[in-house]
Amino acid sequence: MTASAAIGTPVAPGERVVVLGLGVASKAVTRALRNRNIAVTAIEDRPTNDTRSFAREVGCALLETPSTDELRAALSEAAAFIPSPGVPEAHPAFEIGRETGIRTLSEFDLASWWDDRPVAAITGTDGKTSVTLLTVAMLNASGVTTAAVGNTDVPFIEAIDDPGFDAFVVEASSFRLGHAEHFAPRAAAWLNFSPDHLDVHSTLDGYEQAKAKIWRSLPADGLAVAPTDDLVVRSHIPTDRRSILVGLTESDGAGAFVADGRMLVDGTDIGAVSDLPRAFDHDVTNTMVAAALALELGATVAGIASAIKTYELPPHRIQHVATVDGVSFYNDSKATVPHAVVTAVRSFDSVVLIAGGRNKDLDLRELRDVSSRTRAVVAIGDAADEIAAAFDGASPVHFATDMDDAVARAADIADEGDTVLLSPGCTSFDAYANYGARGDDFIRAVTDFLEDS
Repeated sequence: MTASAAIGTPVAPGERVVVLGLGVASKAVTRALRNRNIAVTAIEDRPTNDTRSFAREVGCALLETPSTDELRAALSEAAAFIPSPGVPEAHPAFEIGRETGIRTLSEFDLASWWDDRPVAAITGTDGKTSVTLLTVAMLNASGVTTAAVGNTDVPFIEAIDDPGFDAFVVEASSFRLGHAEHFAPRAAAWLNFSPDHLDVHSTLDGYEQAKAKIWRSLPADGLAVAPTDDLVVRSHIPTDRRSILVGLTESDGAGAFVADGRMLVDGTDIGAVSDLPRAFDHDVTNTMVAAALALELGATVAGIASAIKTYELPPHRIQHVATVDGVSFYNDSKATVPHAVVTAVRSFDSVVLIAGGRNKDLDLRELRDVSSRTRAVVAIGDAADEIAAAFDGASPVHFATDMDDAVARAADIADEGDTVLLSPGCTSFDAYANYGARGDDFIRAVTDFLEDS
């Protein structure tokens, strides 16, 4: 077996790395390794002509649907193991990797070794994408050319090949963080924590510990950003590094808060809440988190203020669709866990909730926390019975056969002042390719219903 290198030591030309899976991120990793004369053995359980063609193109070995013995041989002969994001920890390669003692690494490690431009990182059960994109907008508006990377359309390891960027903001999923050995962003935020991805992580504690790696290797002058109201997240804040707690009020140690309608971040006035394109509670706190990170990477107050006023909210996250006769329709298809649903429902006074889809082995009873604001529930998809059980005795539940039926039933129930909210709390994979397709179908169904009414 190849001897394990010290933590933080880069893999070197002439060594071999095993890459598990050949999705978009892992193809970028493989290409980056080969470009640096590092040998690669790629393991693919479901090989296709595309993966075979890619392996030939970059010059890596391809091990197709390997046996346990073949996996053990490949891992025993390599210097490091880099799993694709989202491969379940039940995959036999992980247990064999522990047996052989091979280093397990992430795309984040490679990018950190091979590039020294400043990095901010964001993790959390939900809200990562919004804060990542807003942080990037603040930096770009300040003249700091910045890319959103990681759990986005652009792998971090691919983005570092572009010399035009001054900085990077990494959307850091637990899948990548959990395998990282020494990821050291200059500033890092952990937004929230609730159960998720138990179809990938073996245990809830494992998911939590993966998230906690966001701060494990902060440099001596690094900054940790955390919410005031999440005790799990706060329990992991490094005590020997600078930190800023973010809340709506100046209480519980908050260093970023709202006073007299102004958002203050570590003493810096970044603008008025009224400047935000939308000002739900989580919009306000997310803006202050983004500003704390952006300031650390060189953003100006003027740039932050400009971004706040011009930033376009991403679709499918509490996205306003229409308001007719006092009833508003909102698309929150991106809410695939109960915590995200709770956040969305708390943004309104009275909700007719459309929820369901395919559950990710999560306890949906957390949804009951907002039953006082949920006038009624329309349950859809594979998890409809689980949704009904979560609200049993707390809110009336109706069942729908598809999105058109759900919209029609919800609209019929809603009164003036109510919000019809698609916030599923489940994945879309029982009926749609992704949450975006589900959200688009909800928008279509609302549009068709209103045109026919």
